[in-house]
Amino acid sequence: QVQLVESGGGLVQAGGSLRLSCAASGRAFSRAAMGWFRQAPGKDRDFVAVIRWSIGNTNYADSVKGRFTISRDNTKNTVYLQMDNLKPEDTAVYYCAAANNGLFGDTHKKQYAYDYWGRGTQVTVSS
Repeated sequence: QVQLVESGGGLVQAGGSLRLSCAASGRAFSRAAMGWFRQAPGKDRDFVAVIRWSIGNTNYADSVKGRFTISRDNTKNTVYLQMDNLKPEDTAVYYCAAANNGLFGDTHKKQYAYDYWGRGTQVTVSS
């Protein structure tokens, strides 16, 4: 069994910053990529960012480009999401996800491409 545990969420004012962490544990898995999705109340779960574990290349949703940065620490089996210049529309539950297989084309934006999910961490941005 693979566990993904998110942390670092909270309440912050608009313009502020938060850093989310996602620690992977349990049985070994290939972990081709790890990503972040978010879900606001009453809305679908949307792609935020992804990082390919071996080579480190990244993709971002247009809505967060230039404000969010995804990174990973191989030694700690942890992926991070640094969120700067936060806006009220960033308010959501943020979920960490891991994919066993490579992500090609736009599949990194699709929930079905990921094999494991965390339980989420709440991020609230006040205006």
